[in-house]
Amino acid sequence: MSTEKVKVAITQGDINGIGYEVIFKTLSDPKILEIYTPVIYGSSKVAAYHRKALNIPNFSLNSVRSGEEAHPKRVNIVNCLDDNVRVELGKATDTGGQAAFEALKKAVEDLQKGAVDVLVTAPINKNATFSESFNFPGHTEYLAEQFGTKSHIMLMVSSKLKVGVVTGHIPLKDVAGQLTIEKVLDKIRVLDKTLRVDFTVRKPRIAVLGVNPHAGDEGLLGNEEINIIKPAIDVARDEGIMALGPYPADGLFGSGDVGRFDAVLAMYHDQGLAPFKSIAFSEGVNFTGGLPVIRTSPDHGTAFGIAGENKADDTSFREAVYLAIDVFKQRKMHEEISADPLKPADKGALDSE
Repeated sequence: MSTEKVKVAITQGDINGIGYEVIFKTLSDPKILEIYTPVIYGSSKVAAYHRKALNIPNFSLNSVRSGEEAHPKRVNIVNCLDDNVRVELGKATDTGGQAAFEALKKAVEDLQKGAVDVLVTAPINKNATFSESFNFPGHTEYLAEQFGTKSHIMLMVSSKLKVGVVTGHIPLKDVAGQLTIEKVLDKIRVLDKTLRVDFTVRKPRIAVLGVNPHAGDEGLLGNEEINIIKPAIDVARDEGIMALGPYPADGLFGSGDVGRFDAVLAMYHDQGLAPFKSIAFSEGVNFTGGLPVIRTSPDHGTAFGIAGENKADDTSFREAVYLAIDVFKQRKMHEEISADPLKPADKGALDSE
């Protein structure tokens, strides 16, 4: 396996939020340059504004035109905006949203060309970013289109827990109508594959949640478990996937039984993310499973309320960077083993988490 350092593309996110703060804090340790090469996609002018607002001295950036030019011993920045961009800390503005999209677009172009290895995205404000150019609920859907991926999953990752969701950023009233056997089965398959390839779990155990209270209580509180979720689980089991359930969400998370599984598949956003963030908010990472490229992000938002106040916790962002690097290396190892099945694997890497 190559020992060359991983090039990490980092998008600035919304320029009015805490993106630059968590980026600066994550990259402030000079030891990181021994591990990876950071390439920020944003604006030198905006970065300087945030450095001044946060009173961060002596943080220099090496301006480059693309990830290909990144200096391996410097923190690099690709300027994606003109100098007229205006920062309004703590506010959702069209300018902030467009700036976030321009940085993301340039980073994705470099990722597609192989100029960088992985992508870590700082938070965006979905309302501010939404436009004719960015007609997506979030990063996940945009990246899926850019890389031609139909089957993907939003997976929240921490050392304690992994939680994926079947339906993402949609109103709660629409969840039941969007659940189908095919959709639930697709998410089970993607989750199983990403656990095996990206997290080196040999035989993943997946807990599948119901959508209704008490997982429908045998049809008394809803039939989705009987008509949709259980049939999807049965097909997955026939394919050799260790999917179990459907389980009531409150019982699984409340009893501690969640520790018996490598991941949990929730039916909707808050069903999975609320317990995840209560357990692992500070260290949680949002990972997009199923993409041919690697993308992570912190599990928090733009935090407009504390923007520019030097109060943001960078733990989640730092974990997002290290997870992206780890998955990159695991995929390389998986490719090498798949190409040469007789090659001995690292036993520790093959042990289930």
